[in-house]
Formats: sequence, structure tokens, C-alpha cells
Amino acid sequence: MAAVRLRGVQSDVKAGEYEIPAHASVMEIIDLLVEGKSILYYFTAAEGLTTAQIIRAINANEILTGDVTLEITEGELLPETYAFHRGDTRDQVLQRMMSAQDNLIAALWDGRATELPFSTPAEALVLASIVEKETAVPAERDRIAAVFVNRLKRGMRLESDPTIIYGLTQGEPLGRGLRQSELRSDTPYNTYVISGLPPTPIANPGSASIEAVLNPAETEDLFFVADGTGGHAFATNLRDHERNVSAWRRIERERAAQAQDG
Repeated sequence: MAAVRLRGVQSDVKAGEYEIPAHASVMEIIDLLVEGKSILYYFTAAEGLTTAQIIRAINANEILTGDVTLEITEGELLPETYAFHRGDTRDQVLQRMMSAQDNLIAALWDGRATELPFSTPAEALVLASIVEKETAVPAERDRIAAVFVNRLKRGMRLESDPTIIYGLTQGEPLGRGLRQSELRSDTPYNTYVISGLPPTPIANPGSASIEAVLNPAETEDLFFVADGTGGHAFATNLRDHERNVSAWRRIERERAAQAQDG
């Protein structure tokens, strides 16, 4: 382009995909190319997705290029929104997600609470993934984390339904309630059967869940159950927990009756 040579900016022009304003002059277009503000696209991974689910979404993105060649284990990706340019590869976006996870853990680890019942970032990610799958209420995360931390400290089993589902489906939706036989299923992820943490995360936890397990709420809670509002009722002892469970079962029955009437 003669105008580019005239301004002596050939080496400053940056490759990319640009949106050219209507009626832009040649000089305005040159300035745009030199600034390098090419079109950004965005990929969002929701908290609580498994690595397989995120990779499927990455593969379905038609702007990204290349095959996924990285070997990524469960819990290694930080769910977030990532900007990219046309021509970026799927591996590049996944690598950013892995690096973001590493950087977040590095930033938070030294500020973790004392006397936590785990000693490594890998164990923290396992617990954070369980917290992520147990609640969609942001304000509850540190309290849910506290329940699991308190149970681990007391040698109690975690008894988390999402861990059972992961052992059965590798995190794909079960599509129904758990059966009593599945509560007793012999898998490394069944925290109704095993003591301590399962061997790997059961999903990719978001930053809030990671922060929650590293600095859980200060509470003596040991139990929680759904309360019918989307959140949970908490209890420090079995008697109160059983009362909360009874209240939840009553809500379930009422909803089932309303569904039949409707």
C-alpha cells in the first residue's frame, strides 16, 4: 500500500482481523492496522464443567483453529471468559486456561487458612471441585467449604452426591436421582464409602470455590441439605440436620403433588 510506504510504517502494521468503520479514510485505516486493535472473540467456560465438557465446547468453536493435542487432567482448567483472535488455536486457549489456574493457586496458596485438612494445591482443587458442584449460590460457597473441612478434620466421610455421579458418569448429567444401590457403589469417587478426598477433582472449579476452600467460613457446621429456595439449610448436629431433611422431604412431596395436579 503506497500510503503505508509513504508514512514509513510498513514494519508496524500488525496482522489480524479488523473492523473497518464505514467511510474511513486510508490514513485512518493505516492507524487502525498500526494500533493492532484487531477483532476479539470470546470463549466462556462455566464453573463446574468437566475437562471433557470444556474440550467439547472448544472443539465446537468455529473461530478457533487446530486440534486439541494437550493432555489435560480433570480440574486443571480455570473456568472464565477468555479473549482470542481469529487464527488462535484451541491449544492456545486451553493453555491460557491452565496457566490461569496455576497463577490463581500460586496467588492464593500462601494466604490460606491455618490447620486445613489438606496440604497440597492438588488436594485443594479436589475439594474446590466438590464445593463447586454442591451449590450454585455464591454466598454459600465458603460455608459449604467449611462443612467439608470440618468433616475431614473429624474423620467423617464427605458424603457428597456429586462425587457419586462423577464415579458413575465421569461428570455427565445422570438425568435422574441417585439410587440407594448407587450410594453404596464401590468406586474411588463414592464419598459415602471412601474416607477423605476422591483421587481427582470431579470438575473444574471456579476461582470463588478455590478461594472458599482455602479460606472457609468459621463455623461448626457439619451438615447441609437443600432448603427449597435454591440454597441449603445447615446444621452443627445430626438432630438438627434430620429436622432439616424432613422439611426438605415435605417440600419435595408438596411439589410432586402440585405437579400431578397441574
